[in-house]
Amino acid sequence: MNAVVLLAMAGSMFCAEVFSRSPSNVLADPDSSKKVGIFNKDKNGISLAFSGFIKHDIFYDTRQTVNAREALVTLYPQNILPDAVGKDINARYSFNMLNIHSRLRCEIAGPVVLGAETRALAEADFYGNENKNFSDLNGLRLFNAYILFKWRTTELRVGQDWHPLSIQAFFPGTVSFSAGAPFHPMSRNPQVRLTQTVGKLKLMAGLLTQRDFTGTGPDGPGSQYLRNSALPNFHLQAVYGSDSSITSAGMGIDYKRIVPELFTTNGNGETFRTTSSLASLSATGFLSVKTSPLSIKLQGVYAQNAYDQLMLGGYAVSILADPSTGSKEFTNLNTVSFWADAQSGLPGRINVGLFYGYTGNLGSFDGAEGAVYARGADIKRVYRIAPRVVYTRHNVGISLEGEYTDALYGTANGNGKGKATGAQAVANFRALISVRYSF
Repeated sequence: MNAVVLLAMAGSMFCAEVFSRSPSNVLADPDSSKKVGIFNKDKNGISLAFSGFIKHDIFYDTRQTVNAREALVTLYPQNILPDAVGKDINARYSFNMLNIHSRLRCEIAGPVVLGAETRALAEADFYGNENKNFSDLNGLRLFNAYILFKWRTTELRVGQDWHPLSIQAFFPGTVSFSAGAPFHPMSRNPQVRLTQTVGKLKLMAGLLTQRDFTGTGPDGPGSQYLRNSALPNFHLQAVYGSDSSITSAGMGIDYKRIVPELFTTNGNGETFRTTSSLASLSATGFLSVKTSPLSIKLQGVYAQNAYDQLMLGGYAVSILADPSTGSKEFTNLNTVSFWADAQSGLPGRINVGLFYGYTGNLGSFDGAEGAVYARGADIKRVYRIAPRVVYTRHNVGISLEGEYTDALYGTANGNGKGKATGAQAVANFRALISVRYSF
């Protein structure tokens, strides 16, 4: 229990508030039905709750993968890389254990302001900030942090939270930290989100920027491409049903505009200011069905320039518009994805589940004559099948998950329109054991 006590103390310091301690009150964790102890209200009517979990992940891959953070997040297997005698360098097993997904959560409930119930949330894990030197290895990282104003039928959320394409109530139940990526959109963003409830219908409008999950371009990954457009990412969404509904469904549409470069260079080395930009439009539909023996979640996504969502895709230079200045026009690379997740809903200590995901590179509707800035530009499609078994006893969870991921590689932009041509299937199997202690 010493580790739990230390984490609880760290959670209190992380929230930087001092309250009188009492287990007599509880505050609901909005991510689950679990209740967590809170501190008594202070003289300003503010109360605080902390929770979290310690998580130990053990995983084994049959091949090298495209991944992040020492392979904790894996997207798909790496392509065949022959050596001088034709042997595949990437056909190499890999094994690792990590605890960096352990998380601290601090939730605050406050007084009524402007007629609204006020709440705030701060979450951190130990993922650190990955770089080539791993100078922040195991460092504390902001996960989500937002302020919530809740009126009777209206809700205003300001801060960092999941992108509306990553619908929290419709997440797949995978054990892996990648949570279904690259099939399921995965991104957390600074945002302002307004939600209006009309009966069983929720209408949401959001304005977002980028921080941890960014686009890419001539200068590599970064948020500058969206920032330089001087426009936020716009999202509109409608959801019918609540978290407790047997059936709930929704759809959303997403718009963003980027500026890939501020200047161009011609053949003589002269630089010129440019005003080129690229607009992208994405759409999603999703469904959840909950019954006693089985719960099913589905999501389909059509995305343009989806690099910032940990999905396949991005954009490319369509044409060199003016050779005298080096100015360019850009074109979206289009992606389609679908995933389904089923999990047993019977009461008991053991539950089983199955995840299936598919994503494909549709290329560009225009020509792609120049540089390509994308994830998986040489991939035609990827699919994954991931069964799991989860044992839960009190606050301890032990999970076993297998991930079979198959990627079909080809020649990037082989058709001159951003699609990969040729066909070479490469597969990886990941075995994952996860032990989790929640508090």
